[in-house]
Amino acid sequence: MVWDVALRRQLRHDNTRFALNVQFTSAAQRVVLHGSSGAGKTQTLRMIAGISPPDKGRVALRGRVLCDTSAGISLTPQQRRLAYVFQDYALFPHLTVRQNIAFALNAGWRNPSAKVQDGRVDHWLRSFRLQAHASHYPHQISGGQRQRTALARTLVTQPAALLLDEPFAALDKHLRHSLRQELKELQTELKLPMLLITHDDDDIACLAEDVVHLDAGSVTNVTNSANLYASPTEDN
Repeated sequence: MVWDVALRRQLRHDNTRFALNVQFTSAAQRVVLHGSSGAGKTQTLRMIAGISPPDKGRVALRGRVLCDTSAGISLTPQQRRLAYVFQDYALFPHLTVRQNIAFALNAGWRNPSAKVQDGRVDHWLRSFRLQAHASHYPHQISGGQRQRTALARTLVTQPAALLLDEPFAALDKHLRHSLRQELKELQTELKLPMLLITHDDDDIACLAEDVVHLDAGSVTNVTNSANLYASPTEDN
């Protein structure tokens, strides 16, 4: 089993409450969390990453327990080694592309030198065709290049899995199509488990092996993408 998730959390804001009760297992390498806005997708991803704590529950990745409240286990985000790409990419505007990628390798919060040299950084600059933009700042590069920089920053640490929150939402249709293909090829090459949030059916068609459907904080069903897009059979 690749993904084993069972998480509960009560969220409160003013006089409203929202109950998250998300449970699913999957042997798929590429899993999509799908649901309407407010279904609980991002909160689920944040709990899996260790950014937000569950009230109770368990998360295991390929049999490695990342969180188990009943056993008193709760690894830090750093210990979980899950690469998290935020919807807005969360690049540092005052750092160059090279520095943004190198920042993930820093032990502390000190900014990397503008002339930082590291073979791991160079590898991902080449892999994402960012060499010509290494000295540029985020506002000087395109949306697709910003996404590649964010991916490079997460992958440079050799994570155990990749978590993405609506990674194509800010891109135009043509760029979304090409970057989906790039991401699929990258995941296949690295054999890196991937959990992706989207409400876009094209993302599901291209990237999903299993689709976890969320509604109002709960999983309604888990669908294999081959079944989801299978043509209906005709009666003879």
